[in-house]
Amino acid sequence: MQDDVRQELTWDLRALAAADLVTAERVAEAGVTLSVTGLYPSLHLNVGECYRRLGDLDRAREHLQRAREPIGALGDDDYGQLIRGGLEQLAQQLSTE
Repeated sequence: MQDDVRQELTWDLRALAAADLVTAERVAEAGVTLSVTGLYPSLHLNVGECYRRLGDLDRAREHLQRAREPIGALGDDDYGQLIRGGLEQLAQQLSTE
C-alpha cells in the first residue's frame, strides 16, 4: 500500500511484470497453492482499481477484462471469492462513472 495512487500503480505494474517471469516451480517453492495463471486476476484487479482512481476509465476497463479472462484458475475458496467480489465491485464502479 502506498499513500499516493500513482506510486501504488507503479508498484502494481512492477508486480504484474514480475508475474510474467514466474514459473510454476518458483510458485511451488514459495508455498503458493495457486497456479501462475491464478496470480493474474488479483494483479489486474489492483492495476484496474488504480486506473479507476486516477480517472483513466478505459485502462481500468481493460484491466478488468484482463482480470476476468483467467478467473477460472481461482478456486471457490475465500481467496477466489474475495477476488471475484473485488472484480464485481470494480465493474459496478466503472458502470456508474
